[in-house]
Amino acid sequence: MIDLKLLREKPEEIKARLKKKHIEPTRIDGILSLDAEKRNITQDIEELQAKRNKVSKEMPKLKGAEKEKMLGEMQFVKERLAELEPRLKKMDEELNALLITIPNPPLESVPEGKNDADNKSIKVAGKAPKFDFEPLDHVQLGKKADSIDIESGVAMSGARFYYLKNQAVLLEIALINFVVSKLVAKGFQPVIPPVLVKEHAMFGTGFFPADRNEIYHVNPEDDDLYLVGTSEVPLCMMYADKVIPAEELPKRYVGFSTCFRREAGSYGKDTQGILRVHQFDKLEMFSFCHPDKSEEEHELIRSIEEEIMSEIGLHYQVLNICGGDLGAPAAKKYDVEAWIPTQGKFRELTSCSNCTDFQARRANIKFKDETGKNQFVHTLNGTATAMGRMIIAIMENFQKKDGTIEIPKCLRKFMLT
Repeated sequence: MIDLKLLREKPEEIKARLKKKHIEPTRIDGILSLDAEKRNITQDIEELQAKRNKVSKEMPKLKGAEKEKMLGEMQFVKERLAELEPRLKKMDEELNALLITIPNPPLESVPEGKNDADNKSIKVAGKAPKFDFEPLDHVQLGKKADSIDIESGVAMSGARFYYLKNQAVLLEIALINFVVSKLVAKGFQPVIPPVLVKEHAMFGTGFFPADRNEIYHVNPEDDDLYLVGTSEVPLCMMYADKVIPAEELPKRYVGFSTCFRREAGSYGKDTQGILRVHQFDKLEMFSFCHPDKSEEEHELIRSIEEEIMSEIGLHYQVLNICGGDLGAPAAKKYDVEAWIPTQGKFRELTSCSNCTDFQARRANIKFKDETGKNQFVHTLNGTATAMGRMIIAIMENFQKKDGTIEIPKCLRKFMLT
């Protein structure tokens, strides 16, 4: 949630930053106007309550006309409070409803832009493979090796589902072991979190209200739970309503989970293959850090994503995501895209976001600073490996003429066969 105090103190700066996310200044003006009205009413209520308390103390000493006069004033205070207190409650609800719709203001280093066409490539690394044969796409390769069965997945569950089989399963397990061993060595604590969460977890991490239509809702009349689209949600909420000792920052985790996304706004896009599906496995990095260190932490997470891509041997580029393509929680985001030979272009494999204090405010996650005061931490997340997409990249980039796949050297010791 946006810092209302900062919004009051630096309204023009926040408006300018939010303009990158195409938030109209009038929305901010409306919030500030409602906030000012609420503070005026709050002040009136506090003055009336102070008067009531004062009169209550003096009343036993009064007699006659003076007491009658004071009783009249008390009746006025009572009626006025009965009028103002419900107004304040309603106004507070209206203000909170408006505040949760305002996204995290982008950092200065975020480029201007309306959509993904305006994202800025800031680095290209590695080399694209050269084939002396016509390369097959991952669907053809998967069918040939009986490692990806889309037809059976669709027959059972519908579009955008599939079975991962045989060597593809062993490749996923190798990727898990390779990445987890790397991250644990770097100080990340491994976690397998719940993937069903309560509604407040989706609000706390900023996925609601903006992305509600992308999330599967399970048994609303009974369990009333949501399937997460990323383990970022349960990893963040491990510390909801808690104070982290400052000396423990940064706290870094790597979570493994199956993820679920409705892909409600993507019909017609990437319908072939397993690039854009409803269910996939992912290793996710998550960090709680000191506010002064979050930009540095963001670069660390990005460097780890690049290290994984580089060691596997993929040709990739890094994008600095423009304001119009940033999600609500992110103040800045990088995407790392791998070259997909049969598509002749880079496709997103990982991303990492600096959410500053946006999620921490909503989930109430704090640390105690050097003065002893509780402050909100900054939270960051980054994809270590999205299994399906990484498997696509490996299959297509390391295929041989006979349709077999050469396993990247860094993964070989982790393969079970």
